Order: sequence, then C-alpha cells, then structure tokens
Amino acid sequence: MGRFSWRWGKRKVRTGLGILLVCSIGLSGCAQGTAPTASSVEDGRSGIALTKDELVLAVGTEPEGGFDPTTGWGQYGSPLFQSTLLKRNAKLQLVNDLATAYSVSEDGLTWTVTLREDVKFSDGEPLTAEDVKFTFDTAAQSGSVIDLTNMADVQAPDDSTVIFTLKSPQSTFISLLTTLGIVPEHAYGADYAEHPVGSGPYKLVQWDKGQQAIVEANEEYYGNKSAFHKLTFLYLDEDAAYAAAQAGTVDIAAIPAAFSKQEVNGMTLEAVKTVDNRGIMFPMQPAGAKSGDGLPAGNDVTSDLAIRQAVNVVIDRKTLVEGVLEGYGRPAYSVSDDLPWSNEEAVFTDANLEEAKRILTSGGWVDTDGDGIVEKNGVKAEFNLLYFAGDLTRQSLALAAADMVAQAGIKINVEGKSREETKKMAYSNAVLFGWGSHDPLETYNLYSSTHKGEGYYNVGLYSNPVVDSWMEKALKATSEEEALPFWQKAEWDGTTGFSYQGDAPWAWLVNIDHLYLVTNGLNIGEQQIHPHGHGWPVTSNLEEWSWDNSTNKK
Repeated sequence: MGRFSWRWGKRKVRTGLGILLVCSIGLSGCAQGTAPTASSVEDGRSGIALTKDELVLAVGTEPEGGFDPTTGWGQYGSPLFQSTLLKRNAKLQLVNDLATAYSVSEDGLTWTVTLREDVKFSDGEPLTAEDVKFTFDTAAQSGSVIDLTNMADVQAPDDSTVIFTLKSPQSTFISLLTTLGIVPEHAYGADYAEHPVGSGPYKLVQWDKGQQAIVEANEEYYGNKSAFHKLTFLYLDEDAAYAAAQAGTVDIAAIPAAFSKQEVNGMTLEAVKTVDNRGIMFPMQPAGAKSGDGLPAGNDVTSDLAIRQAVNVVIDRKTLVEGVLEGYGRPAYSVSDDLPWSNEEAVFTDANLEEAKRILTSGGWVDTDGDGIVEKNGVKAEFNLLYFAGDLTRQSLALAAADMVAQAGIKINVEGKSREETKKMAYSNAVLFGWGSHDPLETYNLYSSTHKGEGYYNVGLYSNPVVDSWMEKALKATSEEEALPFWQKAEWDGTTGFSYQGDAPWAWLVNIDHLYLVTNGLNIGEQQIHPHGHGWPVTSNLEEWSWDNSTNKK
C-alpha cells in the first residue's frame, strides 16, 4: 500500500498571516490594558527564571454559545468558571468536587448527593442545593445537547442535600454529575452565557468575541489554587496558533499533526492521547428511503454488509496514523477505544486485501467487465464519501482511505461539503465524522434505533433490535460497573453487534493525538485521555500546572 498521495495532504505554514492575526489581537488587547504583551512571554524564551503567573493560550475554538453549562458549555472539557458535583481524575476515576458523597437507591431511581458547605460563587454568595436544583431544572428545559429527559424531579430538602428522581434507572446519569457546571440562581439571566458567575477555579473578566477571553483566578475557589493568576485564551485557527508559537506570543498552542515535525525555539511538543476519533459512517438502508425530515436516504452500495466489512478490513489504519497524523495517533476500531465500555474482542486485523476480496466475492460482488470495480446485480461498488470542507485532516484521511479501498475493487468519490450541505446529504452518502466522549451515552446515541436520523446521531439509520436490547440493559444498570458488560455485548456478543464482525455501520479509522506546543519549563501535569476536540480539555487539571525547569527538553 505504498501508492498513497500524502503530499497533497501537507499544508504550508501561513506564518505571515498568522503573525498578522496574532499581532492584531495583541494590539487590541493592549489598547484595553489587559492583554499580555509579547515581551512578558519572551522572558521565558531568553532563559530568565520563569516565575510569571500569567499564561497566554491558543488551545481551542471559541464557544459559539458562550459559557453557560445549561446549554452545553463544558461538555467536552472543563467548564473552568463553574464547578461540577463530581469530576474525573487523570485516570478517569470519579472523585468528589462539590459533592462530599453520593448514593443510588437499589432500584436505581433515586440519586442523593451531599454537598460541601464551604463553597461560594465568585461574587461571594454561597452555593447551596437550591443552585444545583436550579441548574438541572434549567438545563432540562433548555432543549440543548444536555439530555435530562429521564430526570423526573430534582429536590433540595436542605442547603447541602440534592435528591434526583429518575423515570427509569440510568447508569450514564453519573456523567451528567461530572460535566454539568452549577450556575447561581441569583445571578442567572438572559446574558449569563456572556457574563458567567460560578464557583470554578477561574472567573471571566473580559471576552472580546472572535479574538480572546481573559480570565483571572477566583479568589473564592475552595479547591487547590492554580499557580497562575491570569490566563488569556486567544481564538486562533491552527495555522495562526502555530505562527503565534513561532513568534513567542503564546505559552501553549494547539497544533495539527502537519506541523509536528517543525521545531519551535523555546517550546516542547506535548502529545496527549485521546478518543477524538475519525471514522466513516455508512448509510444502512437501500436507496429510496426517507429521513425523518423527508430528505433522501439510503444507498444501494453501502447498505450491503459485504461492502462495509470489506472497507473496514482493507484499510490500513497504522499507515493512516503514520502518513496523515505523522505518527501522532493510534488506529481506531470503535467510538470508544481504550475506554472501559469498549470491547477488546471487536478489534480485528486490518490491512487485509485478500480478506476484503474474499468478503466481496462471498457477498456476490464481482468485477465482470474488467474495469477494476466490482458489481452486484448491475450495481457498481461506487459511493461518495463526504467530509467537512476546509478540514485538511479529514480530507487527507478520506482520500487515503479511498486509495486503500480501491485495491479491493470499491470506488469512493471523496467530496468536501459545507456542514449545511452535509446535513442534507448525510442520509444517502457516507460521511467522515468525528466523535469521542467520556460518556458511554454517546455510544447509545450513535447506534440506538431511538436516535435514527436525529441530528448528527445515527445518520445512517442503523437499527438492530439485539443491539438496542443490550444498550437498554446498560442504561438501566444502577452503576457504571454493572453497565460495562452490556455495552461490550452491544458492540459484539459473539453473534451480532455494531462492530466490524457484526453489522459494521461504521469504519472507524484513527484516534487523533491532541498536540500542544508548550513553553519550556511549563509543566501541564498528567492529562486525561482527551475527548473530542470541542472545548478546552487541556485545562481540566490547571491546578497541577507549574513552572518546572525539569520539563525542559530542548
């Protein structure tokens, strides 16, 4: 498989444009007297002792909806300005945050959480159980990505006790306790997303939309204090973030793999393992079907199991990691590789051209006219693969995968489309999507019949009653541990499942390492395995960050 055209997938560093953008932002901030100056960062590059308590970061995109947890802020990373009832440590183990304890009734319907009593919001007002009740009630009514449809009621019988009542047992309810930041009832209004008040380690002091957010340490914070009093988040694309790192105007920059081989003076590359995956979603119904909104759905090629399994088994995932990701990633075989609910038995041997050909032949797909493309009942094995236009990594993965699959006699036409176009075309065309979460509910959303055609969930209209049954059992378990074997059986139970060995509704490709250029001497602690790329997951352990010259590697 040595004929892939990686060169077109490489990008040229738009250094000049990036520096221009960074300088523009810097000037804007300086005019307001609050943004850091380049010289403050340059001190670190010149070898002077690193003791400053301010950092400049370009580590992620600007949240379009602002900083309101009840509408989704913090779902993929730390909410930063707000606290959660529980949280996960670097090993993804549950630890207390606002909670001092929690318990679940034997029937799984009643969750009781006890709160610590020394917590204040950044405005000095105490945080009580009424604020927790208000937060969950508000989120339930928001119609946002936060799914609280199974919560029947939440009560605050006293200042430090919260009681949740569920309609049915839900093992994934624990994830809501770890991700939903608590907002103050007394300070919550229509503009909360732009002016958040919370009990997290930092408070927002300035938000210049499209440019930067400046935050300062919350003096009322009850947890371990961060060594850094002030953080400035620059909203830069990957090219501009890399240029800012080169210019010495940021302490941390998130960069794509394409820049990973280029050294930047005074900075060290940190690679963080993730479940930020990319994979090919297949339409599962024959052509002629309709989505819930009446859009054309189905595809006569991808609806054939032999096609989906052949695509899966012929793709060389290690080569994708080496060729597209410059080695910064690992092969993906599911939406949740290496997480507790994934099934190791679903991992398979790929890069197997002979097996792909055998599967196609057995499935009735044969090249009868000698054009290199197999046919079945007069239908050629040819379909479109869409990706979000402008995303170079997805484009590279799609084209490389198409090259690999062509060897088996399947033709894939790769096309870049806008997100709006993709929404309309995804029911009848394969799409290269990305997912990855610390919450197994994402697995349910992608594969459950109940989410067929719902937003970006289950766009392929996949349905398997046995898979549904296993996942329902997982949801109705009373704990994460009890749910694990059911999630694993939904993926592959020895007979059926949503894995390659079963229905193969996806061909998962790679998990992408998150790459950060970090100023020498800045220790960003032990990072969790990161979720999908939304939010700022690298900041989830800010209290561990420190200046530590032992981390210097260059």
